[in-house]
Amino acid sequence: EAPIPKMLAPCLLRRVALTVPLVVVVALLLTEPVRSDQEAGTAIPAESRPCVDCHAFEFMQRALQDLKKTAYNLDTRTETLLLQVEKRNLCDCVAANLLN
Repeated sequence: EAPIPKMLAPCLLRRVALTVPLVVVVALLLTEPVRSDQEAGTAIPAESRPCVDCHAFEFMQRALQDLKKTAYNLDTRTETLLLQVEKRNLCDCVAANLLN
């Protein structure tokens, strides 16, 4: 393989630096722009879509159910931890009485 002459390397680099942005600009100009009236997917007729208030109500119902579930889990976890603490204190108390 013949080495690239020293004067040719900067010229090739400059040509690549000018060609790449030009190709990108041409590609952007050739692609079809997306129109604002195009929607993704299929359109659902307004009559069959639930109203905004119905969506909000369903969302709030799900959020309330999640909160109830979280509160129950926290309550159960708190009870478990309290029982563990009471058991530990009882065991410590019994162990101290046996040593005396």
